Amino acid sequence: MKIAYLDCFSGVSGDMFLGALLDAGADEDYLKKELKKLGISHWNLNVRKVKKRGISGTKLDVVVKEKEVKRTIRDILRLLNKSALELDVKNKASQVFQSLAEAEAKVHGLAPEEVHLHEAGGMDTIIDVVGTILALKNLEIKELYSSKVHLGTGFVECEHGVLPVPAPVTLELLKDVPVYSKGVEFELTTPTGAALLKTLSKGFGPIPDMMVEKIGYGAGERDLEIPNMLRVYIGEITEREQVLESDEVFLLETNIDDMNPEFFEYVVERLLSEGSLDVYITPIFMKKNRPATLLSVLCQKSQFETALTTIFKETTTLGIRVQKVDRLKLKRKTVSVSTKFGKVKVKIGIFKGKVFQIAPEYQDCKKLAQECGVPLKEIYHEAKTRASEIVEKEGQFE
Repeated sequence: MKIAYLDCFSGVSGDMFLGALLDAGADEDYLKKELKKLGISHWNLNVRKVKKRGISGTKLDVVVKEKEVKRTIRDILRLLNKSALELDVKNKASQVFQSLAEAEAKVHGLAPEEVHLHEAGGMDTIIDVVGTILALKNLEIKELYSSKVHLGTGFVECEHGVLPVPAPVTLELLKDVPVYSKGVEFELTTPTGAALLKTLSKGFGPIPDMMVEKIGYGAGERDLEIPNMLRVYIGEITEREQVLESDEVFLLETNIDDMNPEFFEYVVERLLSEGSLDVYITPIFMKKNRPATLLSVLCQKSQFETALTTIFKETTTLGIRVQKVDRLKLKRKTVSVSTKFGKVKVKIGIFKGKVFQIAPEYQDCKKLAQECGVPLKEIYHEAKTRASEIVEKEGQFE
């Protein structure tokens, strides 16, 4: 499967995104032909090679000859819907502009349909967004991934006046996305770039395991202390990545030797109820053979602060070790099976199209065991049997 990975070491904008894809081999003639299906005129693409800090890349400029037009999300969606673009392109472009409108509305305290998109509603932005989606399609990219995003710092002038970098709309769009700033005083990531990333990227973080076939550089406007470029890697995802799911989670650990052991039950239950993925305790021996307990908590980024606070609040620890760890998981499918006691959800673990694990949901089985007054293991066994029949009938799983 062909994927693309965006290396946002100097941020991202709409023109940089499209420029990088053109630099990596997207067909310019195809792009222009498809963009004409928008049904708009008086624009042109200026594509040229430039160098930034000695690195060669593609600079894209959308040259537009239109008077200033203030468009709402309804105007843009109407334009897209009336166009002759293919449906999947229309849908993705609509999602990008919808996310922009919702972020603008949140920042300005308005309903999305009341927002004028100002710079984001300009013809050049529409070309950047639709062109990027078309270029990804032309390159046959099935999935897009991104690095953490460099935002820049300082201030930027826009329709609303002088605003801090990142612009409020950009920051709103990049909620739950890993970001950073290393002091470059320039707006490295624009609202359009942020909207494209948030809508199109499947994940943010390290480079997936892949065989890199093409590399492209999309140049930005300025000459900065770092290359003002967006880099894209294009290639085939490796077999491991195709057959296994992966994500990045946090592992929090602490050694505790001065707490009433009875308290651990409450701490574990509290952490799990708050959303931690797993919590476990391990007997250990510390220096001078002093017995202690290792508390380990696995959680998603969204639950990290909650877990950290709970551990400090509910235990006697003075410090917590934190690691980011990668998880590799079997692809999973959940089915609902009917037993003579009632319905039970069953997780099916899949590897290379074959079923490796069949696991009835414990809570479903427990509930039926209590309601029916039969042994838990009997319900568990029947649920697994019914699920096995489904697996045998369907054969291969994707």
